[in-house]
Formats: sequence, C-alpha cells, structure tokens
Amino acid sequence: MKKLSDCRVLLVDDAKANLDILVEGLKADHKLSLALNGEMALQAAVRMPPDLVLLDIMMPGLDGYEVCRRLRQMPETAEVPIMFLSSLEEVQNKTRGFEAGANDYLTKPFDMLEVKARVRSLLKAKAYSDAVKEQMASELRVAREIQMGMLPHDFAAAEQAYDVSFAAVLEPAREVGGDLYGVCAAGPERLVVFLGDVSGKGIPASMFMVRAISLARLLAREIAEPERILARLNDELAADNPSGMFVTFLCAMFDPQSRRLTLANGGHCCPVILPAGQPPRWAVERLGTALGFEPGIEFERTEVTLQPGDALLLYTDGVTEAFNPADECYGDDRLLAAAADLAGQSAAGITSGLLRQVRAFAGTAPQSDDIAILTLKANGSRPTAGPQENHP
Repeated sequence: MKKLSDCRVLLVDDAKANLDILVEGLKADHKLSLALNGEMALQAAVRMPPDLVLLDIMMPGLDGYEVCRRLRQMPETAEVPIMFLSSLEEVQNKTRGFEAGANDYLTKPFDMLEVKARVRSLLKAKAYSDAVKEQMASELRVAREIQMGMLPHDFAAAEQAYDVSFAAVLEPAREVGGDLYGVCAAGPERLVVFLGDVSGKGIPASMFMVRAISLARLLAREIAEPERILARLNDELAADNPSGMFVTFLCAMFDPQSRRLTLANGGHCCPVILPAGQPPRWAVERLGTALGFEPGIEFERTEVTLQPGDALLLYTDGVTEAFNPADECYGDDRLLAAAADLAGQSAAGITSGLLRQVRAFAGTAPQSDDIAILTLKANGSRPTAGPQENHP
C-alpha cells in the first residue's frame, strides 16, 4: 500500500496566503503541487495526477465547482478524493459541492490540525482502495492467462492430420470473458470443432465458460454426433446451474476423407460457408436453443460437404453486435459482405480480415461484447470418398 509520505496533494487557491498556510502545514508529510486558479489546477492534474485535491471555490475564471466536475470527468482524476476548503458555509453551498463530486468540505477559517487529520483520512482511504484494485487487477490478469491457456493456439498437428487450416482469435471485452472455442481430435476420421458464448461478461461468464469447454472436450471424445454432444452438454449444464446462466454453442464434426461437415447449433450465431468461387451463405437454417436452461432438449443436425478451398466461418455476437460511434450495429448484412470480400483467402486471412473490418467499423466506440472468430478451411490435398453434394 502506498505510503502517505509518497502521496501527492494538489492545493488550489487563488489567495497565496492560504496556499502558504497549507504548504507550511503539509509539506513535511506529503508531496505537494500548487495552483492559483482552476485552469492551472486542471493542467497540473494531467501533468502529475494527485492523490488528493484541496480546492477553493471562489476563484476567478473556473470556480471550484466547475473544476471539481471536470476533475471527475478526467480519467486521471475520476476517483481522486477532493476536499473543498471554502469560506462559503451555507448548507446549499456544501450541498452543491458534494453534488459536483467532492468527498469532503471544510469551511474557512480552518484549523490546520483538522485539515491534516482529514487529509490523512482521505489519503488512507484512497491508498487502501488503490491496493485492493491492484490486487483484483493482478488476480484478473492471472485468470485471463489461465482462461486463454485453455484455448488452442497451435493447430499444426490437427491441420496436418485432417488436411485443413485453422485460425482463431478471442478478444474479451473485459479482462476475462465468456466466449470459447475448441478443436478436438476425437479420432482418425473425426475432428470436432466448437464455439460458444456464455451469457454475460466478466468473472461469472469466464467460470461458466471453463465448465462448458471442459465438458465439451470430454463429450467430443465419447460421442460422434454433434447433436448428441449438444444434448449431453445441455443436460450437464442445466443439472446444476443455480446462477441461471446459459451458453449458445455450435458444434461441428469434420470427416477428412469425405470432407463431410456435420453441424448442430444450440442458439448460436449462424455460421457462414465460404465456397470457393461462390457467394458466401449461411450454413444452417435454424439457430436452435441455448444450453443450460433445462435438460432434455433435442438438437437438429445439418450436413454439408466442403470442397477444396471452402471455408467455415464461426463467430460470436461480439462481431455482429459491434456498434460504431453513431450507435449503428455491424449486423448480418455487413458480415456476409465481409465474408464475400475475404473468400479465397487463407484461414488466417479470413479471421484477421474480419476482425479488422469489425474494428474499423466500431472505430472509437468501446467494445461492447467479447469477440471470438474461428475459421476452418478445407485444403483438399487428400482424395475424397463418397458424393460431393451438399445437404442443407
């Protein structure tokens, strides 16, 4: 926790005599910055963010109320404690000060012992709060590393064994999130791919995500049909779910010999097929039901055959529900247009290209949801067995 002697106090008063008194009383205990008016105070706060602000109200130009409001709007000082030192002692003046964002209010003439006591109290509270936040941030960083470590990043073995190419990206909106993806080599002729999105964000979503991805990996090795994997996964998640959370989940099984792709969807965003030399199209007709609500739900299956150069694009709603500064949604139409632009590129090119387009669309707008993108592309270096027709 930060020592009080290392804390910086910004003193703001247009009367030099008042500043001299404060400096004399506080210089032995804390680091000090001085400002003779509101503009100087704001500049000093940006240049060297303080741990506490002692602020006069009646000043030329920007008064203390306006300075306080602006300090609260600045990211550097949004949570810095502010104490008014003012000769205005009416209740309405104090009320206005607290409404502007002050933490404390002391009227002039003040007793220096009381000022020092209040300064110590406010600085101790801030130091404790900062220490707690840093501890939480450290734990979240570890949680993010653990979460990201559960996701596959090196697809080389699966790509060689199943004659495909993969590329994936996951960008949580917070330190940790609820989006997930997986690639599971379940057998010589069975590659299982899945992608999901847990309701909500942050730590609760990440914990539910860990449970979902762990169960999915186990079930993928036991069960051959994607629709049965979803049914079992739903039963497991719904059986013990006191928080009422749910996950949208898409599961696909790829047979490298026939290039047959079997999909089942549990309420997730509709995947996109990017056929070589043809317009992109939706891979399934119905979205199905999200997992975790209630046991006993059945899921449909869809079968398609991937020709050499065809790609399957999986994504979460952080893509289609990204917003720009004008509050416009990226949407399905832009997604299909982006897929058309990216068709024919490598799996890595499709994944990174879509992410770039979503970022360019969002611009300066904050990321509102987790983003996950996974692309599978059929290479076609193996001979195929069986018919090549599609079964929507």
